[in-house]
Amino acid sequence: MASAKYEVEKFTGQNNFGLWRLKMRALLVHQGLEEALQGETALNAKLEERDKKILMDKAHSEIILSLGDKVLRQVSKEKTTTGIWSNLEGLYMTKSLVNRLYLKQALYSFKMQEDRIVESQLDVFNKLILDLENIDVTIDDEDQALLLLCALPKSLSHFKETLLYGRESLSLVEVQSALNSKELNEKK
Repeated sequence: MASAKYEVEKFTGQNNFGLWRLKMRALLVHQGLEEALQGETALNAKLEERDKKILMDKAHSEIILSLGDKVLRQVSKEKTTTGIWSNLEGLYMTKSLVNRLYLKQALYSFKMQEDRIVESQLDVFNKLILDLENIDVTIDDEDQALLLLCALPKSLSHFKETLLYGRESLSLVEVQSALNSKELNEKK
């Protein structure tokens, strides 16, 4: 069986750090290098020192090769995998009060536009949720579903009522699925 080769788009500082981080972690897991993110002390005690060093160096190299030049210059002084990883998180996942306020405000004021494709608008909504989760702000699933329903344009008020009434609970997946089905049905 041939092994598949996976590549992660370079993180340039302009693309989404949360998604890059998720893909990079998946790549490291795929290559058996994820333990390196916790540091050398977290590595399997049965590994010899030489094997630990090789594993740490491979993980370090994978991360370095997945960074754009501008970002690489910002973390170039870091010599360890954990150092680079935490430095990147510190630079691009600001957990400050200002950032939390900005992201929450963007989520709570999010409104879907009548003339835009539902799929792209759902992507913006999901990005906001993911960005908040990346800075340890969790919004439960039902609240996400209700926020999305509140973001619907007036023309979908009947659709919103249909989804809400007669239910005890609602999930984000149900709302997104219903919106996608409605858009698909309208295209036909």
